Amino acid sequence: MSSQTRSQFATPHIDARVLLGLRDPADATNWGRIRAAQLHAGSQLALFMLAANLIGAAMITLLLAPLVPVWELAGWAILVGATSCVVAFRRLSRRNREVVFADLKDVRDTAYEGLALGAAWAVLPLAFGHHADARVALGLWVVLSLLMTAFAFAMAALPLATIAFISLIGLSTTLSLVTAGSPVLASAVALFTLLLVMATTSRSKALVVIRANEMALAERDETVSLLLREFEENGSDWLWEIDAQRRIVRANPRFAVSLGVDPATMNGTPFLQVLAGPTWEAGNFSAGLRELAEKLKSRESFRDLLLPVFVDGEEHWWEMSASPRFDERGAFCGFRGVGSDVTEQRRSADKINKMARFDTLTGLPNRLLINESLQRAMQEAEHWGSRCAFMMIDLDRFKAVNDTLGHPVGDRLLGRVSERLQTLVSENEMIGRLGGDEFAVVVRDASDTARTERLAHTIIDVLSRPYEVDQHTLYIGASVGLAIGPRDGRSAEMLIRSADLALYRSKDAGGGVFHAYEPQLHVVAEERRVLEIALRGAVEKGEMHLNYQPVVNAASGQLTGFEALLRWQHPELGNISPAKFVPLAEEARLIAPIGEWVLRTACDEAARWDLPVRVAVNVSPEQLHNPAFVSVVAQALAQSGLPPERLELEVTESVFMREGTQALQVLERILDLGVRLSLDDFGTGYSSLGYLAHTRFSSIKIDRSFVQGASKGTKEAIAIIRAVVALADSLGMATTAEGVETEEEHQMVQQLGCSKVQGYYFGRPLPVQEARVLATRQIGGSVAA
Repeated sequence: MSSQTRSQFATPHIDARVLLGLRDPADATNWGRIRAAQLHAGSQLALFMLAANLIGAAMITLLLAPLVPVWELAGWAILVGATSCVVAFRRLSRRNREVVFADLKDVRDTAYEGLALGAAWAVLPLAFGHHADARVALGLWVVLSLLMTAFAFAMAALPLATIAFISLIGLSTTLSLVTAGSPVLASAVALFTLLLVMATTSRSKALVVIRANEMALAERDETVSLLLREFEENGSDWLWEIDAQRRIVRANPRFAVSLGVDPATMNGTPFLQVLAGPTWEAGNFSAGLRELAEKLKSRESFRDLLLPVFVDGEEHWWEMSASPRFDERGAFCGFRGVGSDVTEQRRSADKINKMARFDTLTGLPNRLLINESLQRAMQEAEHWGSRCAFMMIDLDRFKAVNDTLGHPVGDRLLGRVSERLQTLVSENEMIGRLGGDEFAVVVRDASDTARTERLAHTIIDVLSRPYEVDQHTLYIGASVGLAIGPRDGRSAEMLIRSADLALYRSKDAGGGVFHAYEPQLHVVAEERRVLEIALRGAVEKGEMHLNYQPVVNAASGQLTGFEALLRWQHPELGNISPAKFVPLAEEARLIAPIGEWVLRTACDEAARWDLPVRVAVNVSPEQLHNPAFVSVVAQALAQSGLPPERLELEVTESVFMREGTQALQVLERILDLGVRLSLDDFGTGYSSLGYLAHTRFSSIKIDRSFVQGASKGTKEAIAIIRAVVALADSLGMATTAEGVETEEEHQMVQQLGCSKVQGYYFGRPLPVQEARVLATRQIGGSVAA
């Protein structure tokens, strides 16, 4: 018996006043049922106690007949008989099993019955005790003691009435003996009476406890019955039972209906044969059925065992639980358990599992399923001593589609890409989407390296063909990084990392190409990681500084300004090229704080110059996409005291590629401060004339590649420079030729109409002190001189 069951039937504490019926307890409902049981027990023995009273009265009459006048004795006998009959008939009137509750008054009323009957018997020792000799007195006491004892044990269910009866008889007998001068006998009678009262109380309490436990057990059985009835009638589960030979016994109707068979025909049928269905003859059993057979064979309890069951040709999933049964001798006699149809739950779980492992946009496996498939491929490759492969695919120029045409078009384009990819893979490969515009291919058997590489090239070629989406002809490309396992990584995580490094190399090469992983890529990645860590603290540690390259008037050679150029001198890594750390700063989102430092430092230095020359500062697109950059510019001007017209911000064409941002609004607000704006590297990127007409540029800078091409006589470069100069003149803008390194190049760009020049011919980027000396020369001097 469990601890819970033992505690349920433990002897409770019962208040004596409640037991006697003197007051109601807190839980009056249960006591109402207990009192009804007490009254019923009293009525059951009503005839017995009537007979006891009448027989006792007859015996007393015979004993006292020679000593007491007949009329007195007859009157007493009639009193006892009449009282006994009234009490018996009152109790018999309550003999109704349908009454399950009784109140406090019903129990108290029995006390009057006990008092009345006790008073009738109490007359005997007081009225006739002095007539009795020793022999008769002994007979009287024997009859009274037997009657009191019979009441104490037979009528203990009604303790208040019984105690009243016993106490009145004992008190009258004690008083009679005291009056007769027998104090010792009187004390013995008093002690005997007290013992009977205690016995009555103890027995009454025991009877109440027994009844309370019976009620609790009945409630428990009723609850279990109700649960089982509801389980059978309303639930989707069913009970099943088999004998020691694993044959079905007492087939449950719901169990039979679930299998689509008649319950009468199931009894005696092998349990496993019923569950196996059409697979029984072929012996093609499911793993769940085999596990169930093992559990039954070993006579082990099992829970939530899942197995497929075929009903009318349709697959269902059942969940089975059971425990072995043993008879009273401990012999095994079968199993009893419960089963439930969990087909719908299984389908829901499969649906949730698919949602967790497949991309909702493209329907391809997602990152989770890709990782699981790659892990399995790695395990098989290690087990068979073969090779697997992992490809990472990144779409080229997809971001431009998203930024210019919007995300809905981008999403539909991703759908077209996934359709093309699915046509390229076989059963040996699995294609999936990692997220964004990144896809991946898991090659389970990559023993044929040439075939794997051909697949990579095919992916690039197929994905680079034009797409027709919403009446737009879209041109994108693809870059692929390949890693072979276990050569390039002993785990799935390492192989993915290696493929990612190979992909990064493909992107770094301009995209549209395929690269396989090389160990050197890890070295390069580690260098980038070290460089990024160092870059994060470079400004605070004072490792950054600015150089200033002169910008002069093309005709006179007079200094018109400087371009501030950022330099990084690391104490251990040495001088690090801007071409290396500036892209890294943009990727690591460090360009904003570094750019703010450059702007403030350049403004502070320009404010020291005597000549009213300008300082040009390069600004990244990330800075302009932040509305707070306007405040940064205003604060730099205010704190340095530099007039706004002496500050020129240089931006590239890439800032105009992203739609839906605040870059143009930020530029307009900066121009409203009085700051000048210059378009850098014009013609090398986006090259749309629309933003030139809508943005107030003060100058256009011609990239050095066109200057060098023109110096070599390239007609296209010369035509481009003339076109840019004509465009700038028509819009009221100046033109600055970058990368002028010789006198011939200076003369050429001057003849082509460029208004300003910048390059090594007029000066390399100068340290701050040299630039300050140059900026304080007398106005009119020539830099070239």
